[in-house]
Amino acid sequence: MDYKAYIAERLPADGVSREEIAESIAVPPDTSLGDYALPCFKFAKILHKSSVLIAQELAASYPADGVISEATAVNGYLNFKVNRRGLAEETLARIEREGERYGSSTVGAGKTVCIDYSSVNVAKPFHIGHLSTTVLGGALYRIFQFLGYKAVGINHLGDYGTQFGKLIAAYKHWGNREDVQKGGIHAINDLYVRFNSEATEEMEAEAREYFRLIESGDKEAVDLFRWFKELTLDYVQKIYEKLHVTFDSYAGESFYIDKMGPVIDELKEKGLLVESRGAQVVDLEPYGMTPFIVLRSDGASLYGTRDLAAAFYRKQTYDFDKCLYVVAYQQNLHFKQLFKVIELMGEPWAKDLVHVAYGMVSLEDGAMSTRQGKVIWLEDVIGRCVEKAFQIISEKNPALENKEEVAEKVGVGAVMFGALYNNKIKDIVFSYDKALNFDGETSVYVQYTCARAASVLGKAEIGQVRIPEPCDEEFELVKALAEFPETVRAAAEKYEPSCIARFAVDTAQKFNKFYFDCKILQAESEELKNFRLALTKATLTSLTNALTLLGIGVPEKM
Repeated sequence: MDYKAYIAERLPADGVSREEIAESIAVPPDTSLGDYALPCFKFAKILHKSSVLIAQELAASYPADGVISEATAVNGYLNFKVNRRGLAEETLARIEREGERYGSSTVGAGKTVCIDYSSVNVAKPFHIGHLSTTVLGGALYRIFQFLGYKAVGINHLGDYGTQFGKLIAAYKHWGNREDVQKGGIHAINDLYVRFNSEATEEMEAEAREYFRLIESGDKEAVDLFRWFKELTLDYVQKIYEKLHVTFDSYAGESFYIDKMGPVIDELKEKGLLVESRGAQVVDLEPYGMTPFIVLRSDGASLYGTRDLAAAFYRKQTYDFDKCLYVVAYQQNLHFKQLFKVIELMGEPWAKDLVHVAYGMVSLEDGAMSTRQGKVIWLEDVIGRCVEKAFQIISEKNPALENKEEVAEKVGVGAVMFGALYNNKIKDIVFSYDKALNFDGETSVYVQYTCARAASVLGKAEIGQVRIPEPCDEEFELVKALAEFPETVRAAAEKYEPSCIARFAVDTAQKFNKFYFDCKILQAESEELKNFRLALTKATLTSLTNALTLLGIGVPEKM
């Protein structure tokens, strides 16, 4: 049950919307005062009364029932105590009934959300800087699907530009097919790095010519480009499989080359294109932004031009309700410009375009440059994390079967969770030791909690469940579990998978307190044992659902 909405519906607060009331309700830090609290200060101006008087009047008129047992006013706050047994009965019954669908809804039925994420560059290996966009986008894709939306995952490949001319020139000078086929993406990258460190003016001219040949459809140049693209996709697909990430479209920049014309023509027809230093731009100075360049002075397009064509294509193809761009915050200005241009073109769906900005992920070495070869490959980070996970698991549980499989789930999960746990806009410095801490705010801690719950459930059958009045530890856990559906909705509304990651850690902490403070298998009565087993099962279901939405596996044993 959404208790915030339930309370809001029953508050006779004229002049304030039910939605505004529900959004203002929170869990107080001192739960002895109540399970939920409504601060009335923000309503004082609207209702022309003091917050203290508002809280007192609402408390006196609130209809206590089987859900909310008490409403009291304290210093401008309206506190609510939930009927403990009623909440436990309803929550456990719903989790048992819905199982792996617990937390899902049909709120998105009939709606489509496009999600542009990962968007790797052809001929460049996957480095740790691609981690956030990939796992954030993958999590949002699963979350929206879980809420009934039709999600369309788009990998907008970086497969167009002069760098491919450079790559062909480098291959012609120093490469051979057998070595590149064997070395794959890393052999291609080595050629690219070498070109940027050794290229002469003559070679730079060759590179520009090779790119021109690609654009003009020259067979040899196009065949080489397609081969580099094929090697790239074979490579990244292996990483996507590890991260449990999928896409419905790999339409990259090159896909939109023949789709830019109509958009450029429309910009001209609507008088939005003006000349600036020989280039064709949309003037955005009246809106506090620099010009949006559509065509350079030599007539060449830019990636912004292709983004314009892509937005129109996606609207025409998918008729989306929302189109998300999961791209680093360094591109904030670009997307503000892009969305403003589409708005100026008179398209009402411009308001449905959303830049989901995120911070950078790095190791202690800091920033990276593919051009200089100073990069931290994501496959190496994952490999090292899996290796360290195997070592830790081997020390903690030498007799554990399938240690390699468990280490894979733990290691990969640790890398993903490291990018998902904090608010997405924060920069993150990834630490192997912190990510693999069994007692920290980590996926490992949550996975271990799941294994603990599964172990308890493996030792006893759950008999007929009668819900007693829950004690404090039991009730805190029940309340956490009851919040999961609302947490999933909030994660979608805020484009914040961290809501679910934090739910998982918080719920795991509450379960472990319950586990240590309350006897489960040795409970004082059979009725209490069955209730606590049912609570353990509900916890395992909810945590498994949470980790699954994040793309993280759940080992049965650890």
